[in-house]
Amino acid sequence: MKWTATEKRQLTIFGLVAFALPYLLGILMGISYHAGNDVSVFTNAQMFYPAAGVMLAMLLTRKGDSLLPKKFYGCFLALTGVMLACAIASVVLPALPWAGISNLVIMGGTLVVWAGYFADGKARRAAYSLRLTKTGGSNVFLMVLLFIVLYFARIFLASGLTVLLDPSQAAGAAGEALDPLFFAINLIAMPLNFLLVFTAFFGEEYGWRGFFQPLLQKRFGLRGGVLVLGVMWGLWHLPINIFFYSPDTWGLSVLNQIVVCICYSVFFGFAYMKTKSIWAPVMIHFFNNNAIVLFASPDSIQNQVLTWTGVLAVAVVMFALHLPFLASKVFSTGSTEPLPRPTQQPEENVQ
Repeated sequence: MKWTATEKRQLTIFGLVAFALPYLLGILMGISYHAGNDVSVFTNAQMFYPAAGVMLAMLLTRKGDSLLPKKFYGCFLALTGVMLACAIASVVLPALPWAGISNLVIMGGTLVVWAGYFADGKARRAAYSLRLTKTGGSNVFLMVLLFIVLYFARIFLASGLTVLLDPSQAAGAAGEALDPLFFAINLIAMPLNFLLVFTAFFGEEYGWRGFFQPLLQKRFGLRGGVLVLGVMWGLWHLPINIFFYSPDTWGLSVLNQIVVCICYSVFFGFAYMKTKSIWAPVMIHFFNNNAIVLFASPDSIQNQVLTWTGVLAVAVVMFALHLPFLASKVFSTGSTEPLPRPTQQPEENVQ
């Protein structure tokens, strides 16, 4: 099925913000990295661009729509602008603690975004795929729980397979002792942390699942759409792979990223279609990115040195755990729902 003229305009705007902007800023990120500066603020800011692209596309192509959640969109776009400014400023003033500054900006901005979210009312949230409940789908929290089970299964299976393929890795794995108290405290703190930083993960998921996935599924089919999205989502990470995740083995990092993103695109897409709530992939994405603190320091995601053995082990386990969801009924009988969603909600609080 072809895209409409309006959808093509929306995709153009989205593409410029979500894809072109990170690649252009990747030049600055590279300059800052080679100067020996902390570039984590670039990675934090990049998470906001996909949703910002969606919001700008909607605001520019649906100006007369009374159901546009303008307060929420406006607050989120303002936060995105501040994060973008922080990323650029980190190149000019590298001595400042930009990692800490950006985290404070995200937390403070998230509280403002929450205010905009509730100020818009239920009708606007329903029309633009922002509601948590009463979406007509399955339970969001059960889907998050399913992902958590898969996540821990991946950690243990991939670690075991890595040691099996390369026994020399066994000593390193055995030396990583898990502190039960540290694990429990961080796990319990996650819900509160989510409330303070959800905007970063919403920033990706509202773009990928809420907007881009339905349009790609409209063009390439329910299964083909999520697979195409997985590849594009993986390539979107390119500046982060080169200058943050794994500068010394960035080629392997890109390959690993595409594999992971294809698999997660399948499961995240499944969760979104099953629950019909953007909050399912947002919460899942948050857990995936923050669960690292349960096992190791957050700094361990930076400057990784990857091996073919490790990448192969992750690929085998990820494919085995996530690709079977393509056989789910939702990918054969489900429907695509580009924004704005059809809604039967009463237009309460709409002026």
